[in-house]
Amino acid sequence: MSAVLRDARDEDGQALVALIEPIFAEYDGVLFILDEMPELMHIASSFGAEGGGFWVAERDGAVVGCVGWVPHGDGVELKKLYVAKTEREQGLGRTLVEWVEEAAARYGAAFVELWSDSMFLPAHRFYAKRGYVRDGRQRELDDASGTIEFYFRKDLSPPAGG
Repeated sequence: MSAVLRDARDEDGQALVALIEPIFAEYDGVLFILDEMPELMHIASSFGAEGGGFWVAERDGAVVGCVGWVPHGDGVELKKLYVAKTEREQGLGRTLVEWVEEAAARYGAAFVELWSDSMFLPAHRFYAKRGYVRDGRQRELDDASGTIEFYFRKDLSPPAGG
């Protein structure tokens, strides 16, 4: 049975923690500190307040993937794409990114952009395969992990006849 995608609810907070914390643990020095991501505990309200959306993927009652988006200038920013280790390489990540790209197109966005932790090299390859280009920009987060993130962007095709 494939994963079921649905709109996130604020009550998904603990399930999101259970998804994301072990993903962070896959990388040396990447710390999961809930106080640095308080929006997880009210994810639907948080993304809705910014004019975006957030989805989770469930399999057998467990959250196995998630992704969100928010408007940003003429585009949208993809945020919090996470897929459980057991679900990778099966198309779920691709599906979640496609949902964001489709939402961006409906929103009228010219592009989708994202920031990815410099340690998440498999994610960088994943984004590159989907047409996202790293342009050299980076930013440092003021967090306990000392995170440095790289910028990626994918320009969207204009609608037919537009």
